Amino acid sequence: MGSRAWSVEKRSTLKSDSFSKDIDNLLETGCLSIIVLGASGDLAKKKTFPALFNLYRECWANLGFLPSDEVHIFGYARTKISDEELRNRIRGYLINKNDASSDHSEEINKFLQLIKYVSGSYDGEDGFRLLDKEITEHEFSKNSQEGTSRRLFYFALPPSVYPSVCRMIKLCCMNKSNLGGWTRIVVEKPFGKDLDSAEQLSAQIGGLFDESQIYRIDHYLGKELVQNLLVLRFANRMFLPLWNRDNIDNVQIVFREDFGTEGRGGYFDEYGIIRDIIQNHLLQVLCLVAMEKPVSLKPEHIRDEKVKVLQSVLPINDDEVVLGQYEGYTDDPTVPDLSNTPTFASLILRIHNERWEGVPFILKAGKALNSRKAEIRIQFKDVPGDIYRCQKQGRNEFVIRLQPSEAIYMKLTVKQPGLEMSTVQSELDLSYGQRYQQVKIPEAYERLILDTIRGDQQHFVRRDELKAAWEIFTPLLHRIDNGEMKPIPYTPGSRGPAEADELLAKSGYVQTHGYIWIPPTL
Repeated sequence: MGSRAWSVEKRSTLKSDSFSKDIDNLLETGCLSIIVLGASGDLAKKKTFPALFNLYRECWANLGFLPSDEVHIFGYARTKISDEELRNRIRGYLINKNDASSDHSEEINKFLQLIKYVSGSYDGEDGFRLLDKEITEHEFSKNSQEGTSRRLFYFALPPSVYPSVCRMIKLCCMNKSNLGGWTRIVVEKPFGKDLDSAEQLSAQIGGLFDESQIYRIDHYLGKELVQNLLVLRFANRMFLPLWNRDNIDNVQIVFREDFGTEGRGGYFDEYGIIRDIIQNHLLQVLCLVAMEKPVSLKPEHIRDEKVKVLQSVLPINDDEVVLGQYEGYTDDPTVPDLSNTPTFASLILRIHNERWEGVPFILKAGKALNSRKAEIRIQFKDVPGDIYRCQKQGRNEFVIRLQPSEAIYMKLTVKQPGLEMSTVQSELDLSYGQRYQQVKIPEAYERLILDTIRGDQQHFVRRDELKAAWEIFTPLLHRIDNGEMKPIPYTPGSRGPAEADELLAKSGYVQTHGYIWIPPTL
């Protein structure tokens, strides 16, 4: 065979036997075709193609993630443009601003030559048969035996066209036989707007593809610090006896943006902050914080434990929900004047099981706030018999800073240096920018696309997991949609509604006074 064998290797930092048996030493000989559906849109040019380019660049570093002699990339959309026009559209997005000083022109030009564009509709056979013809010609040129090739379809598309696109792929673009090759699809959120629509979408896609072929992507599961959660919890003995209701008072999972909808008002108003952020990103993080140790690192074992957490969540109490909408939101001409859509939400989830009974999980997300960050904040209970009388300074907290300035730090009380016996809050700090100066932290989409190629579904959402997530939030969302709950106005650039801070205090969170974490300088 003219094509060399393409060996998929596990990440070198993960040495678990159970993991390596499943992921390591998978030998795949067929060529790889990556098809970006919706190739002319914003998501494709800003996220999908840059992620593919970075994986291609890793090949230059002899890591072999996207070897140019094995892979070809196809763009497909309704827009009638040429190959070169598509390449010119995405060229300026391939290098991020931190890397702009270096000359990457040779890498960029070689990568762009891997891309071919096909134009067609999303519900007609002609375009997809032409796409299949182009893919087949590529596979033939690489001497791939029929049935050994790998076809990855990335849906950079609105969910409304998922069913028709899936039908066309099934009808026109599948591998003709199975000799070690595969066809997989990657679908972006939102996966529906409530339980019924999500189940309908799942049934339509599930009727055409097996669950093993479907990769529901949530890019938060590809973030470095999110992927570190299970390692922190289950590879460090010090956390094992502490991670429960006996020691932890409350858990916050927070997402804050310091800008508004910025031209996405019409889209955002259809979904709101709960559907856009909390029901997916923050809930996925909650699962990893709260789940029990899986039997192994096999994807299904991990996802089984996440589903158990979701099924243990109690119905949301309206008294433990604060909604907000920043002033000026409805000035956007694409947003209805009387919109009831929240741009801020803070709510409490309660998990009814032995480990977490009585521990509030506060999920908070908002736009146009006073800072930009995403973090997990685990606050421990007060020290019994406080002989140093330092409780007013604050409690111990374990903080995982997801973005920006990725870090893991533990807030603790120490003696203030000097002659007096006084205490002060300080931290044990692992700041990634300082500790791993020579390490490039991959973007979330890079990891998740690579996992899809490898067939590792650990960081993707399973159908029953999606259903359980919607079961938690659908009743609340319907009450908001029906106008039964109203968002509170808040000033852009503030912390959000004051009622959210009151809810936080009511949940038992104790604010630290006089302490601010400052990312260390290099």
